[in-house]
Parts: sequence; structure tokens; C-alpha cells
Amino acid sequence: MGAPVKILIVEDELLIAANISLQLTELGYHVTGIFSRGEEALSSLKTELPDIILLDIRLKGKMDGIEIAQLIQKDHSIPIIYLTANADDAYFNRAKATSPYAFISKPFKKLDLIRALELTSSRIMAENIEKNSSDSPFILSDRIFVRHHEKMVKIIIKDIYYIEAERNYCRIFLKDREYLLVTTLKEMDDKLPDQHFLRIHRSYVVNLLHIDEVAGSHIVVAKKALPLGKTKRTELLKRIQTI
Repeated sequence: MGAPVKILIVEDELLIAANISLQLTELGYHVTGIFSRGEEALSSLKTELPDIILLDIRLKGKMDGIEIAQLIQKDHSIPIIYLTANADDAYFNRAKATSPYAFISKPFKKLDLIRALELTSSRIMAENIEKNSSDSPFILSDRIFVRHHEKMVKIIIKDIYYIEAERNYCRIFLKDREYLLVTTLKEMDDKLPDQHFLRIHRSYVVNLLHIDEVAGSHIVVAKKALPLGKTKRTELLKRIQTI
């Protein structure tokens, strides 16, 4: 199922790191770890790879953040956002050579963090679309980008009413639009966030937030009756009570 964007925090001031972690959690991100030394952060990558690294330029230990970034980039292509309280040109030019996705100057506001992460997510999306020459959808934590009339169109995940299988394709239905995707229903079901979506039938995945009625053998979503598998009714009723 879909999962939140994973972020590793490498920051030598514990209070700042804890504050960043709290803000990220509130924004729906998953913090994989907090480290004050770059060496510890490097070691953590052996067990779990984050999607983004927030990396302070000034760190405790033998290496600064820029040297850590260089070592990370030898083995991984993880987007890096630098945190810095130092505007020194020499530091900036060294950091710039590692091609960071953004800089955040300390002290920073929550909006600075939000914007840096949104810009980074957009760049990651664009790079993935460029790598992926097929028409498969690209899924972020809260949105999907699908190819439609030679363009990539954004769909907010919570706005999806239901998804219907069409052989090796599937069709996404929204309030007033629908899109045909070059992917199977199973592949979509595996990638969507499980708190709101449930496969109720071999041919249908439904957004629980948009169910209007539940009957014995079907449900109703936006005046459309969808078949409900016999083994799915109990799970559906249980899940509806928890959203």
C-alpha cells in the first residue's frame, strides 16, 4: 500500500532536530531517524533508505554535512536538502557542487520547510516521469500523476471515488472525470494508501470516504452501484467505522 515520504534528519542541535521531526510528522511525512553525526547517518542507510535527507552543513564529528553528502552520493541518489546557519560563500560553493535540491537557512519558519519539501517532491516527480517513458501513473503520498492527452495530469488521491479494472488497464473515476490508466487494478491497489481504499470485488477498489450506501451484495458511490464480494462485506463495515 502507499506510504508517506520518508525523511532522514541529520542535525547536530537536538532541539532543532526534534522540532523539525514534529513538524514533519504533522505534515504527514515519516521520519526514519534523527542523527547529530554524519557517520551515524551513513551507517543508518545500510538498514533503511529515506526518500529525502535533511542535512545540516555544520555537524559534530570529523566530517561536515557536505563531506557526508559526497559519501552518500557515491552509493545512493537520495535528494538532499541542506540546513544551514552559515551564509559563507566557500561553504555555499562546496555545497552547490553536490547538487542539493534546496537550502533552508536557520532559523527557519514552518513555511520554509513546507516549500522546500514541496519543491523537492515536484523535482523528484519530474525526474521519475522522465525516467519512466511508459504511461504508468506516478504516485506520491497524496496525489497521482497520470498521462492524459500527452500531458501528466494531477489527481488528488482523496478525490478518487473508485477504480474499475479493464483487463490489463484500470479506470479511475472522480466526481466529474475519469481516466484510463496503463496499469492493473492490483498494481494500483498495492500503491494506494490503505486507510481510505479497499478492494471490494475483483474488479473494483473503492474510496471508503465516498460510499453512500452499503447493501447486501453491492454498495453505492455517487449513484453508481458497485458489486460487493461476499468475503469483503464484514471487512468493509469494520473499516467504515474507523475512518
